[in-house]
Amino acid sequence: MFARSILSVAVCGLLLSPLLPITRASQEEEDKQFAVELDPETFDTAIAGGNVLVKFVAPWCPHCKRLQPLWEQLAEMMNVDNPKVVIARVDCTKHQELCATHQVTGYPTLRLFKLGEEESIEFKSTWDLPAITDFINKELGAPAEGDLGDAKREQVENVNLGKVVDLTEDTFAKHVSSGNHFVKFFAPWCSHCQRLAPTWEDLAKELVKEPAVTISKIDCTQFRSICQDFEVKGYPTLLWIEDGKKIEKYSGARDLSTLKVYVEKMVGVPLEKTAGETGDEEEAIKEVAGKEEAAKKLAPQQLTGEEEFDQTIAEGIAFIKFYAPWCGHCQKLQPTWEQLATETHQAQSTVKIAKVDCTAPENKQVCIDQQVEGYPTLFLYKNGQRQNEYEGSRSLPELQAYLKKFLGHDEL
Repeated sequence: MFARSILSVAVCGLLLSPLLPITRASQEEEDKQFAVELDPETFDTAIAGGNVLVKFVAPWCPHCKRLQPLWEQLAEMMNVDNPKVVIARVDCTKHQELCATHQVTGYPTLRLFKLGEEESIEFKSTWDLPAITDFINKELGAPAEGDLGDAKREQVENVNLGKVVDLTEDTFAKHVSSGNHFVKFFAPWCSHCQRLAPTWEDLAKELVKEPAVTISKIDCTQFRSICQDFEVKGYPTLLWIEDGKKIEKYSGARDLSTLKVYVEKMVGVPLEKTAGETGDEEEAIKEVAGKEEAAKKLAPQQLTGEEEFDQTIAEGIAFIKFYAPWCGHCQKLQPTWEQLATETHQAQSTVKIAKVDCTAPENKQVCIDQQVEGYPTLFLYKNGQRQNEYEGSRSLPELQAYLKKFLGHDEL
């Protein structure tokens, strides 16, 4: 029998109803492991007792490893007393027959087993907290609108308000997996980092009444793997991260006023002004807006929907990256693709460097029509005609050399 969990974390947007009790894999892992570990002996009992969302994994799978912190956060939120859905996992390297029975052909596979239904439902959207909770709400039903207030308030409560969060390799993934985060990647010996440090602390204090964002930092000399994953090549590097995904690198001025304007723009909420702020803020706003406008013109074009895609490839040269936000190879290519767009547009403005998110519902048909079978896929189009898939090196010089072949002259 399962032992009842004593968790008391509120779940945003979900009703709670009786379901099977929760167990832990071991006493030592109790603080970190919230997902229920299932095996052939406990699986049928679990799904017979209520709704269960199961992650089928292989420990060696890199995508499974990336999903792990988010999965534990989801389990911590939802595996409360009398939950409406239990978050669980099955190790397919240990229980191959069980995984084969449930048609697991790749890792990770997420399946929702609804109480009283024989067929499970596979989750096929992006691996982020909003998408997964929306999936659960859609399949199991959400509470009435009037019941959401307290849960939402507790969910967005930010215990780190007013201070810089010092992140480590153990805490980074879970911390940034949901919400907005402005993160400073630094080295203690870096003089620019040392000069920024007091301003970074002041920025956190200024945002004490803004729960929609956290200000944090991570020491790249101690936690190199995290910094390598986010392709940090200099110090300090300031990245805006939303729901675990890098949105953009901040390249503006590092004074308090300009940093506040940037956060205000990214969050979309005017921040409370302090007595010390003057007309210099208006100049900072103009400076940030000008840099953003210039950056937009040089950045890869984000294509949405069939109509915009068809218009983009119709005339001239269009080099397009088809990707998924969760794809590690796509994330690795992202800064090179941005640099390719910047240098190409500066030298040859008629060439279009663009990208298509194949996980977005409005782009699914585009990716099907273009026969995208993996991520990232790079196709070049000349006057609407698709060329053979680019399969060369993804370094900047090689990508530029490939473009030159179709331009017929050396303008890149």
